[in-house]
Amino acid sequence: MSDKNIIIEKDEGIITVSLNRPDALNALNDALMDELLQAVDNYEKDDSLRCMILTGSEKAFAAGADIKQMQPKSYMDVYKEDFITRNWERVASCRKPIIAAVSGYALGGGCELAMMCDFILASDTAKFGQPEINLGVSPGAGGSQRLTRFIGKSKSMDMCLTGRMMDANEAERSGLVSQVFPSESFLDDVKKVALSVAEKSMVATMMTKEMVNRSYETTLSEGIRFERRLFHSMFATEDKKEGMSAFIDKRKAEFKDK
Repeated sequence: MSDKNIIIEKDEGIITVSLNRPDALNALNDALMDELLQAVDNYEKDDSLRCMILTGSEKAFAAGADIKQMQPKSYMDVYKEDFITRNWERVASCRKPIIAAVSGYALGGGCELAMMCDFILASDTAKFGQPEINLGVSPGAGGSQRLTRFIGKSKSMDMCLTGRMMDANEAERSGLVSQVFPSESFLDDVKKVALSVAEKSMVATMMTKEMVNRSYETTLSEGIRFERRLFHSMFATEDKKEGMSAFIDKRKAEFKDK
């Protein structure tokens, strides 16, 4: 399936969404983000789909928000249309897992979009950055907040104030990236990770995702209390019974997401 600005493929319960504006290094404009919003909505509703891979091209995941679209906008324009908030944050609010597969440039809005996903897998060619300072502005899609939480104040301040790029190895060392794979086998390696996520109980997966995300929003004691309540609730699921029985019986669990 192909939309104008994204390409969608489905296989083995995995939906792969590829950003597709090659002439603009996948720069993120409203049309692309509206299509991505709809794709996430459809993914969340489709019980046959169990994990999303969000990727770009070998050359660029996304080189940033579309500057040509932003340049003429005034303060009142972006305020009235709720620029970025209106459609970008849907990726972060998805209850099912989304993996960012980054090859090439993930700059500005591209880096921010990758950070909205649950974790980032990078090719050895990946380069990350928040270069908005070079345009006389700041990160505006969560870069100053998410990046700081991922890699700490000093390195985040370095990235945001100098506009420099970070390669895949530095990104992994800093905690921005989960794993780095060779570019030659990148999407195959990402697919293997996605399949390992997809084979688990979707009930447990969604609850675990909610727990981890809560850790950024609350105190340690409240976060542990939240985790404990969801953990206790899993003892009412069929998947808990199946998972533990399969372990004891030394067989592969057959989860039913119930």
